[in-house]
Amino acid sequence: MKLINKSMLTAIITLSTASVYYAQQVQDTVDTRSKDIEQVVLTGVADIAKDRKTPVAVSTIKEAQIVERLGNQEFPEILKTTPSIYSAKGGGGFGDGRLNIRGFDTNNTAVMINGVPVNDMEGGTVYWSNWAGLSDVTSAMQVQRGLGSSKLAIASIGGTINIITRAADKKREGNVTVGLGNDGYLKTLFSYNTGKNAKGWSTSFLMSRTAGNTYIDASEFEAYNYYFALGYQPNEKHDFQFTFTGAPQWHMQNFQSRIDKFIQYGNGVDEPNRRYNSNWGMLNGDVMSQSINFYSKPVASINWDWKISEKSKLSTVGYASWGRGGGTGVMGSINGTNINSLPKTADGLIRFDDIVRWNQGQNVIWDPNIANNTGINKVNATPGIATRTNGLTRRASINSHDWYGILTNFQHKINENWNFSAGFDGRYYYGYHPGVLTDLWGNTKYIEKDNKNIPGGYDVTLVQSPEPSANPFAKALKDKDQVVYRNYNGEVLWGGIFGQLEYTNDKISAFIQGSASEQGYSRIDNWIVDGVTVQQGQTVNTKTPMKFLFGFNAKGGVNYNIDGQHNVFVNVGYYSKQPNFFAVYNSPLAVANPTNPTFNSPDGRATGNQQIVNPLLTNEKIASAEAGYGFRSGIFNANVNLYYTSWKDRYQRFSNLPGIAINPSLPATGTNVYNRPYANITGIEEIHMGVEFEGSLKATDYLTFNGMLSVGNWYYKGNPTGNLFDENGTPISFNGSTDVVFALDKVKVSDAAQTTASLGFTLKPVKPLSIFGTWNYANNYFGLINFNRDYLIENGVVKDAAKSGALKYPHFHLFDVGASYKFDFKNGQSLTLTGNVYNVFDTVYISDGKSSIRNGDAGATNQNWKGIDTANQVYFGFGRTWSASLSYRF
Repeated sequence: MKLINKSMLTAIITLSTASVYYAQQVQDTVDTRSKDIEQVVLTGVADIAKDRKTPVAVSTIKEAQIVERLGNQEFPEILKTTPSIYSAKGGGGFGDGRLNIRGFDTNNTAVMINGVPVNDMEGGTVYWSNWAGLSDVTSAMQVQRGLGSSKLAIASIGGTINIITRAADKKREGNVTVGLGNDGYLKTLFSYNTGKNAKGWSTSFLMSRTAGNTYIDASEFEAYNYYFALGYQPNEKHDFQFTFTGAPQWHMQNFQSRIDKFIQYGNGVDEPNRRYNSNWGMLNGDVMSQSINFYSKPVASINWDWKISEKSKLSTVGYASWGRGGGTGVMGSINGTNINSLPKTADGLIRFDDIVRWNQGQNVIWDPNIANNTGINKVNATPGIATRTNGLTRRASINSHDWYGILTNFQHKINENWNFSAGFDGRYYYGYHPGVLTDLWGNTKYIEKDNKNIPGGYDVTLVQSPEPSANPFAKALKDKDQVVYRNYNGEVLWGGIFGQLEYTNDKISAFIQGSASEQGYSRIDNWIVDGVTVQQGQTVNTKTPMKFLFGFNAKGGVNYNIDGQHNVFVNVGYYSKQPNFFAVYNSPLAVANPTNPTFNSPDGRATGNQQIVNPLLTNEKIASAEAGYGFRSGIFNANVNLYYTSWKDRYQRFSNLPGIAINPSLPATGTNVYNRPYANITGIEEIHMGVEFEGSLKATDYLTFNGMLSVGNWYYKGNPTGNLFDENGTPISFNGSTDVVFALDKVKVSDAAQTTASLGFTLKPVKPLSIFGTWNYANNYFGLINFNRDYLIENGVVKDAAKSGALKYPHFHLFDVGASYKFDFKNGQSLTLTGNVYNVFDTVYISDGKSSIRNGDAGATNQNWKGIDTANQVYFGFGRTWSASLSYRF
């Protein structure tokens, strides 16, 4: 699969040539004595914390460290030596990494690029594969843990990650880099900066390509990164910076598997195959994966800094992004068996060749113990024609969007001590979510019958390639007559105002700030007949009215510099945060109109939609307090922080609730059991508290040590209440009430190690040589809880599984080492060699625990691996990997 075709390559070469030519034209008038100027983007709308001044817990990663140590790791992994940050590769696919700050994932951690928020406006998620190219253009990355110093009403519950990219007026420099790594990893990069000429113009250009595999089987990927910046400073009052960047990519993905499956395809006894990927197999001799992510998210922005007077300044940025892409999955089954349950090869691979043969009507023996043409071995009765329930096809869930925003910040210096700022944050987002076919796997067509506006269904034969468009301005996919699986859109409006008052003198710096925002949501389901009545007597429309929700925050802090070495600070804050799009339209209320059977699905079961506002909708409430101490000297620097965060009124759906009886007076068996009941829970509260240490020691002029330790205690508080529903959204009475209570009190919050530590060194025996190494430690990682009936309190009884809480996974130690050597030549030219080895001792460890099964639980194997039942779903961390690069700067 090739991401860039010949015409695109020609365009890139043309753009590169033109950029270099223009760069040289600009450079002809550059003052060679000019030095780096302070980056305009950094001093614009971005809220950057300052040491011994801004009263927040903060860590900063600089460009040199990213270039030197990131290598072929995931971009968030550069932060793994930062207190209270847990970074993992997830499934191990390119760009599938993740991070948590103080136990909060990126849905509740604000990610900013040059001060502009980038969290998805529907769910709040940050997909790092969309931003993989940032490692090439980042000048600095600052992590503010906790509510942080950002003035915006953003989801900074866990913290804020502010990524500062290079400005167009970076000093004149060119760079050519080639990088190599394990499993065929290859990266090539070219960049050039002109510096700023006498007329105030400057440009910066970068283009890179990365391809290969990661560590797991069938993890092929191809990714590009382009970056162009144009700066213009006509005078001292005005400064303009335009940037355009994108990172189109496709990559094969991996899902978690049970530990016993990793062992089965390892040595079969106790050694897991960490590379095992359950999503792939061979088709006609080529690698085929059921799961491919493909995306392109070009982002354009224009920054304007206006120095109105010596005391006043206005910084404004307008931005837009056009995300295009999605992820593939599989529809249908073979004789009632889905693709992940079909018998596999002896190596655990999906039998794609046999899937194609069965789709085409050939006799396939899936299970040799079952008679021919019976059970799972039945021959396809409708060869070449696939439906939702018969035959297998691969589809893609499209998640495209158009996003436009403006952010402006006015700053005024009242006097030597007082400063005031105020601003506006406006955003508009429209998301497109159709489904398309990406492979018919031997079928001639797929029949789609779930679009209620087309009774009888329609044939789908159009197959889309699972790769991003080479055109950064490609239109969103809207092929209504060839859409499968789903076809809905989401519309989000956001308007916010903010303000801050700051006081500073030689000893004290303090601030109070607040913001208010109005967020509106609308859902458009193109498969619903407009104006239909659902079972609860409510009417649903293709497009819902815009549901507006008001939110606000208020926070403040004080820093006190005791003397030139010691400082202390405190901050407090409160957020009333709007829930995300999927909590607003959460209820699959069925369009079950007996007078019009076209509203029912082909199998007779009423299909669901999410066109009615959640009746339990409420804002989340976050209260936080933090205290810190800092020490600075020429030899030793240290920070210690204490934090406490309460997160109330979280919404969550618990959907794994089998065995609830329709008639409670009869046994819960057979037809007396609800099909796929679920519970909508509000009022969930989490407590996140802990202590953090971060320090550095300059032992000699040649040797520096840095380290950190963070110990957290994150848990659920209280037992939340919710309501039960059947699969059609009809309330269920359980033990005489529709209200149910779940036993969550004191259960540990999962998905991140609550204790982390690191210790690293940097040795520079001679100026051009740098040798470095890091030890990382993670402990108190608790697995995800299956919020099922085990946690449902029945007749006042808390079950043993709920009492046991989340499963604690084994701790682990990891060691990384690396070195770089810089050859300096005349005229500012240099050649740098860099090499890194990660997980030097090839430690076998679990990086992600996706379940909490213990011996004796339902589904448990009662077999252990390092004390963990092998029925648990996990991701294993990568084994030993390496990277090396050669970079020529001129």
